[in-house]
Amino acid sequence: MPSAGLLSLLDDLATVLDDVAVMAKLATKKTMAIAGDDLAVGAEAMVGLHPSRELPIVWRVTKGSLLNKAWLVPLILLLTLIAPWSLTPLLMMGGAFLCYEGVHKGMEKLGIGKHEGHAEVTVTDPAALEDQKVRGAIRTDMILSAEIVVIALNAITERNPTFAMKALTLTLVAVALTFGIYGLIALIVKADDAGLHLVKKNGAARWVGRAILAIMPRFMKSLGVLGTIAMFIVGGEIIAHGLPGLDKHWLEHLTEEVTTTEPWLAILEKVAVIVFGIVIGLVVVALTVLVGPLWKKAADLVSKVKT
Repeated sequence: MPSAGLLSLLDDLATVLDDVAVMAKLATKKTMAIAGDDLAVGAEAMVGLHPSRELPIVWRVTKGSLLNKAWLVPLILLLTLIAPWSLTPLLMMGGAFLCYEGVHKGMEKLGIGKHEGHAEVTVTDPAALEDQKVRGAIRTDMILSAEIVVIALNAITERNPTFAMKALTLTLVAVALTFGIYGLIALIVKADDAGLHLVKKNGAARWVGRAILAIMPRFMKSLGVLGTIAMFIVGGEIIAHGLPGLDKHWLEHLTEEVTTTEPWLAILEKVAVIVFGIVIGLVVVALTVLVGPLWKKAADLVSKVKT
């Protein structure tokens, strides 16, 4: 009977959606750490902007993040079919870029040189500053999104899903995390507006509003430091996990002789990752300083030969 066939189809669909929901929950749980770093890096990009432009910029970066995932999810799925070995080197290149960006940000804060790509932008040009921040945030999000998709893929692969279920689950996780992360960023950057609104109220609400207004400027300033540290953590861990001979517990082996107390071990692991990320970033910066002039000379030589 047609009705029986329809019920059977609906039952199969419900089973598939239930499996996808379970895998999406597992994948989301596995990616929460990297999502936290993505939150810190993304919120850091909003520091120093005019309040009237904060939400429009968050929306621009959100759309850029969705576009990143729109091509990253199918690309990574394709690579798992035709060249699974390529994922680790590609992620390591992205990790090196994050460390490179982190070192540049640190150098700029210390007044040591300028980021080459930012040299033409000044604070007297708000539109250019906004475009610069959006481009930088979307570029960094691309690498963090790739890491999120790969971690999610590894998490659900253990359940041996079909290719279609992998694609559906990764799409669901990518969209949910994007709106979750940038939704939180929107709440963070507009918290001071909420504080101003509460200050006009009576009683406890006024005190809460005053507390928010007192805390948020310091918190927003701290995001710059947290975002840079997150770059070193993510980049350092990506590279460390991809290097031959270094398993995922390499930092435990490095710090186990110092202490056996678990909380301190976790802190030492993060410190070691940050130091490792800084070293990688400095190496990449040094390589760009050495290779940059040679590349320019080669380009000039080619242009002269063509003319």
